[in-house]
Amino acid sequence: MRRAFFSWLLRRASSYRAAPAFLVTALLFTSGSWFARPGAVTAAQAAASGVAVKEAGAEARVLDYIRDHLQPGQPLLVSELYRKVFTQPAERQALDKLYNAFFRIPLFLADYQEKFGSPPTLKTIAQQFDLRSPQAADVLLRVMESDPRVPRFLTRDSMSGEITQVDIAMVRSDPRFGDAATSRLSGWEGKPAPEFKLTGLDGGYVASAGLRHKVVLLYVWFTGCPPCVKETPELVKLEREFQDRGFTVVGANADRLLGLNYNDQDRGRYARKQGINFPVVHWTKESDAAYGRIAIFPTLFLIDGKGGIVRHWVGFVEAEELRRAVSKTLAPSGSAGSGSQP
Repeated sequence: MRRAFFSWLLRRASSYRAAPAFLVTALLFTSGSWFARPGAVTAAQAAASGVAVKEAGAEARVLDYIRDHLQPGQPLLVSELYRKVFTQPAERQALDKLYNAFFRIPLFLADYQEKFGSPPTLKTIAQQFDLRSPQAADVLLRVMESDPRVPRFLTRDSMSGEITQVDIAMVRSDPRFGDAATSRLSGWEGKPAPEFKLTGLDGGYVASAGLRHKVVLLYVWFTGCPPCVKETPELVKLEREFQDRGFTVVGANADRLLGLNYNDQDRGRYARKQGINFPVVHWTKESDAAYGRIAIFPTLFLIDGKGGIVRHWVGFVEAEELRRAVSKTLAPSGSAGSGSQP
C-alpha cells in the first residue's frame, strides 16, 4: 500500500519501530554490502566489538538480499521479508536502526545548517547516526533523492557527494515535518524545562521534580558518539567542581531511542572508563518529544533552580563556556538557590 512518505513517517515516528512503507522506499534504493567491511567500523562499534560484528553481519545480510532481489518497477513487500526472510532479532534490529536514522536525518540536517551555517559532512552524519562509514550516510541521502515524493531540500556536490546546501525554509514550511523542525529550531532559552522522569542504569529513577532548587545540566548523548566522548570528561570535572553548590549533570543516554545495539553493561563499562560521577539515565521517546526531538548529539540544556532553561547547546561545547554558564547560573551565595539567567 503506497502512502505519502512524510505523512506516514511522522504518524509512525512516535513508535520508533521499523515500518513497511519506509522500508519499501529506503531498501529499494539501498545497495551494496559495505556496511560489513571491517575497516569501516566507527568508534561506536569499537566500544563493543562483539556486538558490532553481529550487527554488521545482520545489516550485510539484509542489504545483500535486497540488492539481489530488486526488480525495477516492482515494489518490495517488506512485510513479507519480515515474516519469511528476516526472522532473526539482529536482522530486524538492523532494519529498525536504518529506519530510525532515516527518520531523523532531515531534521538533523536542518538543525545543523541553522546552527553552524553550513551543512554537515558525510562523516559527521555517519558519526551522528552510528553508521559505519560516510558511504553509509551517502546511501541514505540517495534514498531521499531517489524518491519523487520527498521534497528536494538538499543540494550535493556531484563529484564528492558532500552536501553543499540544505534548504531550511523548505524543511520548515513542509507541513508534514515543519512543526517539529520549528519547535526545535526556534530556541529554548527562557522557556520552562519540560518535566522528566527517567530510569537510571541502576533501575532507580531521576525526576525533575526531585531536582527542584538545583541547577541541572541535562546532557543528551549516545554511546560512542565522538563529540560526546570528547565532552564527557569536561562534564565529570564540572560535576566535581560544582556539586557541593547545588549543581548536577544528568546524563540522558539515547541508545534505546535510536535503536543502537548497546545494553546497560556496555553503558556501565563506558561510565566506569570515563569516570562518570553523575547519574546516567535512559532518554525516552516521551522526553525526546517534549524537548523538541533531539537531532544533534550531544545536546545540552542548562536548567536553573526555578526550572527554567537558561542555556541550550547543540554539539560539543568548550569546557570554559560550560563552566562560565554554570557558575553564573548558580546562586551567588553558593547555595542551590534559584539561579540567574546569563
